[in-house]
Amino acid sequence: MYGLTNYRNNENSIFDPFKDFFGGLFSDDMSENSCRTDIRDEGDRYIIESELPGFNKEDISVDISDGYMTVSAEHSTENDEKDDKGNYIRRERSYGSFSRSFDISDVDADHISAEYKNGVLEMILPKTQTTKPETRRLTVG
Repeated sequence: MYGLTNYRNNENSIFDPFKDFFGGLFSDDMSENSCRTDIRDEGDRYIIESELPGFNKEDISVDISDGYMTVSAEHSTENDEKDDKGNYIRRERSYGSFSRSFDISDVDADHISAEYKNGVLEMILPKTQTTKPETRRLTVG
């Protein structure tokens, strides 16, 4: 299995048989509930950088379960402007959220670290120490 692959929930794919017809060739796998993410393979670890502008550190959660890491964030704001009588002149609300999951089956989940700075969440995911399968020839008797 290729390490650190993006995980998509395909429970509705039975209703859309042409959803992945072109194998994602023409899509960038982005939606309104996603974020721009860069993944680098540095040999012994992966570095994931996710852009989360407008979110606070407290808005972000990273959950690990059953070989998957899910990064999600949720933020809402309200802006009320009233006149002297308490009537609204302007009232605006905004809400933003996203969630993205990754297969981390080849990652040492106990040693993942994350830091959020300047609108970018950087996560360091050390790879598990895997041994290469030994190749040998048996003598047929």
